[in-house]
Amino acid sequence: MSRMKNNYENSRFMRFKRWVDGETDLLLNTMEIVPAKEPAAGEREEASKDSFGEKDGKNPPVFSEGRGLLYFRRFYQAVSVLLCCGIILVLLWTVAYLPSFGNAGNPDNNEVSARYIEQGLQETGAVNIVTGMILDYRAFDTFGESCVLFIASCCVMILLMVDDAILKKQEAMSDRRFEPKNDAILQGTALVLTPIIFIFGIYIILNGHLSPGGGFSGGAIMGAGLILYTSAFGFHKTQRFFDEHIYKIAKITALCMYGLIGTYFYVTGANGIENHIPLGIPGHILSSGIILPINFCVGLEVACTMYAFYALFRRGGL
Repeated sequence: MSRMKNNYENSRFMRFKRWVDGETDLLLNTMEIVPAKEPAAGEREEASKDSFGEKDGKNPPVFSEGRGLLYFRRFYQAVSVLLCCGIILVLLWTVAYLPSFGNAGNPDNNEVSARYIEQGLQETGAVNIVTGMILDYRAFDTFGESCVLFIASCCVMILLMVDDAILKKQEAMSDRRFEPKNDAILQGTALVLTPIIFIFGIYIILNGHLSPGGGFSGGAIMGAGLILYTSAFGFHKTQRFFDEHIYKIAKITALCMYGLIGTYFYVTGANGIENHIPLGIPGHILSSGIILPINFCVGLEVACTMYAFYALFRRGGL
């Protein structure tokens, strides 16, 4: 009975299950240790200086790849080449069917672009035609881009997030080892520039429907301000007003608000129902209907993503 149990525990299925659960390495037992050869008499002194063998004067053991790991590497290389070739073929196939440049029947010469230019101000309330097109006519596409940012930050967090216990231990040792330690020039510059950067980012978001800018550019500016402040004063001070808990609330709330606003706009528009979001007076800050709140949501999403990338690559946590 115990033999059957041991065979079941060591079966390929259980090994794969433990690997999926993160308990062990699937290829852990495919490595075999080959004893190192005894160095010659003239090489003993040189071998003893080696960092690995300085205690006993011997060379470290050499690890050789097992058959399972070797097969896995070959399979990985073959699949990578096939995948790259497949992507190249799909891209070449797509390019071959693109319309020729300058053709009168191309999408950029049809009635859609004319409607954007001629009736964009009346239908969206945005003076900036590009913002009206991106966040009103094509708000669904922009929502997809925001989802891409959300998924990208989640993937980076899964790959680089350090365990809380290890992170707290690192913080107890010294959080300042991640940044220049008490750099007076950097801290003085950040103290002056950080508020200006934040105000400028908010200005870009607020005026995105009136002038060049919007949520993407304004959020990138605010994210740069967060990174500058963290680089100058450390993660400990930044966590007083922006930690992992606030990051999750801000990011998820921004994406959900964008989805709710967009859903309401899509449902009313698709069914010919008049929505109750006023367009306002063109040229005023409080105008352009759904564009202004969507700009805020996109700006918050971009700022959080930029800071999360920096923090995760820098120390493995927010």
